Amino acid sequence: MASITIKNLPDPLYDRLKAAAKAHHRSLNGEVIAALEHSLAAHRTDPKSQLASIRAQRSQLGIAPLDPGEIYDAIKAGRP
Repeated sequence: MASITIKNLPDPLYDRLKAAAKAHHRSLNGEVIAALEHSLAAHRTDPKSQLASIRAQRSQLGIAPLDPGEIYDAIKAGRP
């Protein structure tokens, strides 16, 4: 397994990590790993699920589907 060293960790962040580790009954190392896993997992999205969510939101707002030609024209025109 790989290991890392974290340099220049701000004291307030260290204190928060230490408190979180205690609250979760983990070592400081375990808490850092859990925090990293949680942080990185939050950014993983299934494209099909994300697209379905966007379409549902657009439908609830009454926004018509985007036409590729209109998107291209808007890109060509630039922002006002």
